Amino acid sequence: MTLPSARNIKALRSPTRAILPKDIELPADAEDTISSVSWSPAADHLAAASWDGRVRVYDISASGAAHRAAVFAVEGPLLDCDWAKTAESSPVSQDGTLVAAGGADKKTHILHLATGQQASFSGHGAPIRAVRFIEAPASSAPIIASGSWDRTVKLWDLRQRTPVASIICQERVYAMDSKAQFLVVGTAGRQIHLVDLQNPTAILRTTVSPLEHQTKAVSVSPDGTAWVTAGIGGRCGINALEEEKSLMRRSLTPGSPSSSATNFTFKCHRDSPDAQKMAQVWSVNDVQFHPVHHTTFTTAGSDGSFYFWDLVTHQRLRGYPRITGDGSNNDSKDGGSAITNTAFSRDGTFFAYAVGYDWSRGCIRNTPQIRNRLILHLVSKDDAAPKRKPINEAK
Repeated sequence: MTLPSARNIKALRSPTRAILPKDIELPADAEDTISSVSWSPAADHLAAASWDGRVRVYDISASGAAHRAAVFAVEGPLLDCDWAKTAESSPVSQDGTLVAAGGADKKTHILHLATGQQASFSGHGAPIRAVRFIEAPASSAPIIASGSWDRTVKLWDLRQRTPVASIICQERVYAMDSKAQFLVVGTAGRQIHLVDLQNPTAILRTTVSPLEHQTKAVSVSPDGTAWVTAGIGGRCGINALEEEKSLMRRSLTPGSPSSSATNFTFKCHRDSPDAQKMAQVWSVNDVQFHPVHHTTFTTAGSDGSFYFWDLVTHQRLRGYPRITGDGSNNDSKDGGSAITNTAFSRDGTFFAYAVGYDWSRGCIRNTPQIRNRLILHLVSKDDAAPKRKPINEAK
């Protein structure tokens, strides 16, 4: 099968929309922009961390109806949250009922949803930008990685009050993700650190982002064969982990894309040029892999739109127009809202996306009309299923 060049992927621009007819808006009780959303791997529970210093947990029914199951507050804005793995997906016994969050108060916070118990861990010298439960084979307890602007990633065993290890990064941590016993850390200066969780206290390799501008998000594929880097310059980069897997004496999962098919960059979340040939370029704020279709991933940006992509064919599967925060169809380049973060539910049925003000644009552009919204998109087959022939049928 011949794969098209990455140059064939064109910048995409969409009209505005208030909300898709079948999308479901959850209770709008966040008092500031939602910075992170995460689904439990054990139940249809959705956690949303906000700049207002709260994590809200929603219980979502099969129809998309929701009620708030829990909330916990900390001192200062929260920048990320994550759920513990389940026993099926992790070598460590976990039940998927723990939520971790981190932010401006430099602490890692834990909520046990079943009991309501909370705990906090201190150890960073600057705000925490990212938190992830990781699959560390050498540990018999859940381990949390917290990445900070103090240029460290600290590993926490929940049975101890101090970190069990600290990974020194070259710069401030801007993004982090972990799946399949692999940790990817994106920092300032366009550095990408790759960590093999069989040896979690050392950086396996450091590489430079394929993007020319600042890293905004990273995402590892569910099978650990690739990662995506998203940046502020309206572009994403895809990299295979084949080389790193070979260093660890592993091989790619059968049917997964090879390195030559995977390594590429492409433009997205850009407006069409105007009469003066000037185009608005939007930050790509998040990227997520589908939990079932491992070669399908999404991008979401400050233009308020999101897209589904096929990793193998380098093609867009489906795109949705930009959404506005005030419910109008204002198409002004200065109006509307950003999609700040996204997440798939455990089986890929729902795609949650948070809409609000993009604080990286400064406070002057914010208005009372831009609301903080949390919306569920029901994922269809056309959204996520690859539209390609099986390899043995392709010519």
